Amino acid sequence: MTAVVDPPAPAAEEPSGRFTVRLSNFEGPFDLLLQLISQHRMDVTEVALHQVTDDFIAHIKSLGDDWSLDETTEFLVVAATLLDLKAARLLPQGEVDDEDDLALLEAKDLLFARLLQYRAYKQVAALFGELESTALRRYPRSVAMEDRFQDFMPEVMLGVDPDRFAKIAAAVFRPKPPPTVSLDHIHQRQVSVRETAGELRAILAELGKATFAQLVADCENTLEVVARFLALLELYREATVLFEQEDPLGELIVEWTGEPDPAAVAAAAPPAGEEEEYG
Repeated sequence: MTAVVDPPAPAAEEPSGRFTVRLSNFEGPFDLLLQLISQHRMDVTEVALHQVTDDFIAHIKSLGDDWSLDETTEFLVVAATLLDLKAARLLPQGEVDDEDDLALLEAKDLLFARLLQYRAYKQVAALFGELESTALRRYPRSVAMEDRFQDFMPEVMLGVDPDRFAKIAAAVFRPKPPPTVSLDHIHQRQVSVRETAGELRAILAELGKATFAQLVADCENTLEVVARFLALLELYREATVLFEQEDPLGELIVEWTGEPDPAAVAAAAPPAGEEEEYG
């Protein structure tokens, strides 16, 4: 697809009206020039981009009002990429002291990647066009089903009686209550760990042994559960309870080891001024 012409002939159009490049060392479509450069079969420094640009401008002017925006955009993308690539190739290939020159040298691979990306987008666009043209040749069936095929259709079994339908309709048409925002999380009451520990003393002294689930069964919120857990830790620090757990993350058993009378233990507790509250 290459020919040496001396002097170079002016740019011409293919029968389809597409732009054709005519240089002293290349003649053919602009896409072919891009393909040869991306495959390293042609040196970009040997391509006179200014002449290609002038020929393309003349080609667009010759089309008048029938010029193609897609073709112009395609040319600008490819020409800009080739111009960057040519600028990087013209730099010296030896040792580079300037960081800007080094960055241009490293950008050569990115420029080639941009060319390959452009080709990939173009191939995908062609594939989409082929799929669209194939889909335009397909038409849905616009006639009723033939009698010989109707017997093959299974009988519709809904499994819902009229009463069930009435309940579903009532649930759908029932007015929904207006949405409300709870404010319980804003004003949470404080829970006294000291008072909770006193309650647990009385419970454990009476039961002797209980699981943690039993001790928090009557809690109304997470805050109370945490307070009871902290109270158990306080009792453990006072050496009045023992913890037993057979398996990791298993059920926690709390055993009372203090005085049988919890009132005596409560009398020896810290004064009320040191009370700790949680919440």
